[in-house]
Amino acid sequence: MWNAQLCLGTDSEFGAPVDEQIRLFKKTGFDGFFTDWSRDALVREWKELADEIGIVYQSIHAPFGNAAKMWEEDADDAVDELLACLNDCEENSIPIMIVHPFIGFESHTPTQEGIKNYGKLVEAADKKNVKIAIENVEGEEYLAALMKAFKSYDCVGFCWDTGHEMCYNHSADMLNLYGEKLICTHINDNLGIKDHSGKITWRDDLHLLPFDGIADWNNITKRLNDHNYTDFLTFELNKKSKPGRMENDLYDKMPLEEYITEAYKRACRVTALKLRDKN
Repeated sequence: MWNAQLCLGTDSEFGAPVDEQIRLFKKTGFDGFFTDWSRDALVREWKELADEIGIVYQSIHAPFGNAAKMWEEDADDAVDELLACLNDCEENSIPIMIVHPFIGFESHTPTQEGIKNYGKLVEAADKKNVKIAIENVEGEEYLAALMKAFKSYDCVGFCWDTGHEMCYNHSADMLNLYGEKLICTHINDNLGIKDHSGKITWRDDLHLLPFDGIADWNNITKRLNDHNYTDFLTFELNKKSKPGRMENDLYDKMPLEEYITEAYKRACRVTALKLRDKN
């Protein structure tokens, strides 16, 4: 879109190989993409494809299944996994690695062991041309501890997930807290917290298309402008519903080409609001 770059995350739920998704994103109009990572991910092949067809490999989302272990004393395997992902970013000139600071809903106590473990990752990134973007998820205490500990590092930034803010963070203004470190976005919609008592659950993390939930998009784009964010607008969307939910079922009935086209149209609407507010 004119005067803005749009990015979309690949997803196993899309039902097509990653290389096909990348080609479809480019054909639809997206300027960039990000992928998840595993030890057998075809990062080099995807980067070569991106360079060939003229689309930006904007970031890699690090695995987060071991995020809670990062706060334990014996976390060598978890640290090694993130370091391997970081090395793939460096070797393939992918500038940003997205990291979840924690996983789980019961614990709320960051540890010095965790700061030390994440410090190994930060020190490695500081020597490479890769930035670590820490995302707002459940366990805000862990995000706060990391952002405080590594505030002075230029290689550490913030990834703002608009949907996570509404469900995992009880609609707290995360940009007010970390906007000065904002380096990337995960833009999506949802319906907030379903439980009447306010209990947080991963099933509320719907990753709907923008304008299909309750998000205030005028407020979202205004806050991005307030923090002078001009980089990629990156969208992270789910085609399938969470277990026990039905909100994404309509998407799943759509052919992938139709769904990605709709995602692009919604991304353009968000961008238009941002540009209008800026002007």
